[in-house]
Amino acid sequence: MAPAVLIEKLQKRYGSVEAVKDVSLQVEPGEIFGLLGPNGAGKTTTLRCLCTLAEPDAGRVEISGISVTANPRLARQRLGYVSQEVAPDKVLTGRELLQLQAAIYHLPRSIAPDRINTMLSLLGLQEYADKKTGTYSGGLKKRLDLAAGLLHQPDVLVLDEPTVGLDIESRLVVWDFLRQLRSQGTTVLITSHYLEEIDALADRVAIIDRGTVIAAGKPSDLKNNLGGDRITLRIREFAPIEEAEKAKMLLQSIPSVQEVIINSAQGNSLNLVVAPQSEALSTIQTALQAAGLPTFGIAQSRPSLDDVYLAATGRTLLDAEIAAAGNRDEKAERKQNMR
Repeated sequence: MAPAVLIEKLQKRYGSVEAVKDVSLQVEPGEIFGLLGPNGAGKTTTLRCLCTLAEPDAGRVEISGISVTANPRLARQRLGYVSQEVAPDKVLTGRELLQLQAAIYHLPRSIAPDRINTMLSLLGLQEYADKKTGTYSGGLKKRLDLAAGLLHQPDVLVLDEPTVGLDIESRLVVWDFLRQLRSQGTTVLITSHYLEEIDALADRVAIIDRGTVIAAGKPSDLKNNLGGDRITLRIREFAPIEEAEKAKMLLQSIPSVQEVIINSAQGNSLNLVVAPQSEALSTIQTALQAAGLPTFGIAQSRPSLDDVYLAATGRTLLDAEIAAAGNRDEKAERKQNMR
């Protein structure tokens, strides 16, 4: 059986910007596969190439064994795509929008009404079906988007940041529905920069950074492969770099401490890897106190997907998000100054 999604050595440029440098991944039928990474990492561009919305510069991209470049129309019939932006027509009712979607996919008139009612029921939209979508909340609009993406019963559902901007309750509704789809055999490919979302949903994950896959596998395996516990330490809320460097040298001399990284983006806090099931936390606090260094905050935890990203790139996902936002602001400012 062919993989539900196959991407090999994908590359895509927009002018001088290399949006995707080298992305390879394989999604098996009936699994939820997550693409995790900061904004600007190349996740959306990868999905756009997969969904025939952008033409790859190089690489192989297939849906259920069908090349999206050689047979784009046939490939589109096998997938449903829900973009990051929720943009239903505000004048149409939910039912009318789904009727339009049914017509676009050439669903027979004998099938479309029952299929629409089924999707409205599955996503809890019956009482809102005949109301204009302009009155919908963000959560209802996202559910309607999901209904439209699934109306033609695709083999693969592709979701770009499906819960961005939603409240906790709406996010949990979407999560439960995606698990239900998986249990029914639908393959789901989801991008997100929410660590907890990918950790909670994905059977396997690929972490993308700067257009390249830097790690891939089961979330549990990726975390276990790191070894050790994680400690986040703040000497002060905003520690001077000299004080952070002094603390780093001190902590590196403790046998149970395996690694220390200074996180400049978060007030020169320190991220530590320590031997699992050790007394590292109390040892670290005692050593800092003896050296006359304060402790503003300290916490210990098991490895997370953010730690996987940190180990591969030397920065956290939050650091990457902050850097990406700064780059966007600089570009916008340069454009403004050129006018």
